[in-house]
Amino acid sequence: MLSKINLAPLPNKRFEYFDRDFTEMFLRISNILILQNIISHSIQSVRVLIIGASGKAYSSGHDLVEVQTNTHELFEKCSQVMMSLNTLPQPVIAMVQGIATAAGCQLVASCDLAVASDKAKFGVSGINLGLFCSTPAVALSRNVGPKQAMQMLLTGDLISAHEALSYGLINKVVPQRDLHSETIKLATSISSKSSFAVRLGKKMFYKQLQCNNLKDAYSFATEQIVNNLQHHDTRRGIQEFLSRV
Repeated sequence: MLSKINLAPLPNKRFEYFDRDFTEMFLRISNILILQNIISHSIQSVRVLIIGASGKAYSSGHDLVEVQTNTHELFEKCSQVMMSLNTLPQPVIAMVQGIATAAGCQLVASCDLAVASDKAKFGVSGINLGLFCSTPAVALSRNVGPKQAMQMLLTGDLISAHEALSYGLINKVVPQRDLHSETIKLATSISSKSSFAVRLGKKMFYKQLQCNNLKDAYSFATEQIVNNLQHHDTRRGIQEFLSRV
């Protein structure tokens, strides 16, 4: 249930929104390839990407029939797409209106930000079938605490949107009727900022998390903030602020 809608052509389009029905809600290889194509061809003028869906489910994860026949290819391609969300320069927002389980929950966790309806539920339920959700665990464990992640992975229980918020899996819970407008509000706020600073910041944030120690993280962060200060957007922003005080 994940694909692309082109917004009406605007001279200064700032974000792109993915939300068109497929005939299934599963992350099949065909759907993964479409999502991968969308991500890889995101134009530079797009500042924020929103991944949404419609119907009762955001995504129910992989098709269990396909899991048994295209195992390695399926999980390899899915992992590549999840990692590409992390390396994409633009921030990616998950707009979650319904249930997100297994790889669907992984998709939410792989996005930079997530806004969810109060009707949404989240889970990594493979364990109920005797299948530990190993690949979803990678993204999940990088979003929530280890105790919460292990509880979800070992029980397969669904959690509510408010529980997901308390775990740190999502950023905000809103009434179903406000989901679209609140997500657009967040995207608009981000897109109004310097695109250079936003893209530098996203790359810096994830890279410093991979540093071996605090010293290396601060060393890398120092390089990035010095670089940021040289950009004309930053210089202009500082001068405009100083002129007002």
